[in-house]
Amino acid sequence: MPTASPWLAALLAALAAIGPFSIDTYLPAFPAIAAALDASALQVQQTLTAYMATFAFMSLWHGALSDRYGRRAVIIVSMSLFAAASLVCALAQSIEWLWIGRALQGMSAGAGMVVGRAVIRDVYDGAQAQRLMSRVMLIFGVAPAVAPLVGGALLALAGWRSVFVFLTLFGLSLAWMTWRFLPETLPRHARQPLSPLRLARAYWAVFSSLAFILLALAVALNFNGFFVYVLSAPVFIVQHLDLGPLDFGWLFVPAVVGMMGGSWASGRLAGRWSAPRTIAAGFAVMLAAGLGNVVYAAWSPPALPASVLPVMIYNFGMSLAMPSLTLLALDLFPQRRGMAASCQSFVQVGVNALSAGLVVPLLWASPLTLALGMSGYVALGLLAFVLWSRHAARLAGVGVDAAGRGRPS
Repeated sequence: MPTASPWLAALLAALAAIGPFSIDTYLPAFPAIAAALDASALQVQQTLTAYMATFAFMSLWHGALSDRYGRRAVIIVSMSLFAAASLVCALAQSIEWLWIGRALQGMSAGAGMVVGRAVIRDVYDGAQAQRLMSRVMLIFGVAPAVAPLVGGALLALAGWRSVFVFLTLFGLSLAWMTWRFLPETLPRHARQPLSPLRLARAYWAVFSSLAFILLALAVALNFNGFFVYVLSAPVFIVQHLDLGPLDFGWLFVPAVVGMMGGSWASGRLAGRWSAPRTIAAGFAVMLAAGLGNVVYAAWSPPALPASVLPVMIYNFGMSLAMPSLTLLALDLFPQRRGMAASCQSFVQVGVNALSAGLVVPLLWASPLTLALGMSGYVALGLLAFVLWSRHAARLAGVGVDAAGRGRPS
């Protein structure tokens, strides 16, 4: 098994952070983009949809490509392509060209997160893997707080195009850092061929696994309980809280504090608590935050800090549960961890895209509807986890593992 560098968690977190940076840095620039490109608010919102649609599609391929060609090569090429796509966005002279640039960004941005998860399982097993995943999430958690602040500062200093120039440099930096510091964690003898028939069979094996689908949905639905606030941030911050475009930190900093706290707690509990117990504790925190959010929003006008406190508490619970949920899903397919990570990312980004295009526009009208959205998502996530628990117990009772494979006698 490859040896993990002390800097591995920081590098993997930076690679995963390209996702939130690609979204959160340009949220404060939406009005400026609309004015500069003579576009409507809906057309600018569609740049986000274009990004997430291609992100979801390519999530199916990053892991399979890394299973065939190795982890390093896929990340380096993808980050280089991300930098080129960001430059297209920076130079866009119409909303249509911005759609194209954002779609190209989405095609390449997911490699860091998807392949990074596979790297963790290449290097460690069990509690060690949970600790590394928790450290990655602890560092990664800074991104949603820093990104809108960086975007707002760049917007004020140099205009909206500077946001995409920054993303260009970020992508190039990550490509170089991967080349310089990330060892190859998948040896040649463990690589899988990339034939269409074998891929189709492998995808079918993953997506036909009820256990995998339920775990992936639990991760995605829990995340979207928070993501509705990310997607609604321009409305929530400016209209409901009556703040300015440079005040996004009022939402994102508390959210990140909760995320980092939950990730730290997950790492501390690794090896002491079982995965189901840690996940159950995370759900208890998320449910309490969601219900408290609904009660406050129903009876009180939006105000700081009370309106953002439930988001911080929710993110603590989400980050407490997510490392264990993620590793349970990846462990169902130990020979195809890259592909399993791809499929898990596809499910998550697919749910994200549905939220962005269909759900969030119905929720951002008031703080109460946003709070109901948070509670609804975590309730659905809990349902998925409970169904997985029952499914796993039923299979264990008949001598079959959670992926549906018969156990040796």
